[in-house]
Amino acid sequence: MGRAVRWRERGLGRPTDVPPGSGRGADSESGAGTVLVLGIVAAVLLLAVGIAALGAAQNARGAAQAAADLGALAGATALRDGFDPCGTAGAAVARNGAELASCEVRGGGVVRVVTTRAAVGPAGSLGSARATARAGPRESGPRGSGPQSAGGGGAAP
Repeated sequence: MGRAVRWRERGLGRPTDVPPGSGRGADSESGAGTVLVLGIVAAVLLLAVGIAALGAAQNARGAAQAAADLGALAGATALRDGFDPCGTAGAAVARNGAELASCEVRGGGVVRVVTTRAAVGPAGSLGSARATARAGPRESGPRGSGPQSAGGGGAAP
């Protein structure tokens, strides 16, 4: 055993008295490439699942926003025509695959709708997407403060 220690201390390579396959020497790293490849594959799969979860969450957010927009428009139209705005908004939101979280009728014919939609797949554990929309006449403000005043799109006074 003393001879093997001397060979290692001098860095002269593997002594002849170390039996092959004993876990010492050059054979101790066999199979390390397999472990490395498995680690890389696991990291790539984890990254792919993360990207899929983000995509599903973004999809749920877009669908919730579309449902909120359509629900607010339907509610404002129903309010203008004398019908129940929140009932109409709820039906429009449900037809678009979301749930009506809240509906608020504000003064001046304005309807504000909040919707939620659950994400599917790996993003489902992150919670549900939430979106808000408002429809109705533009809120009155100081003259010339609207989006049309910047480009001069209106008629001159």
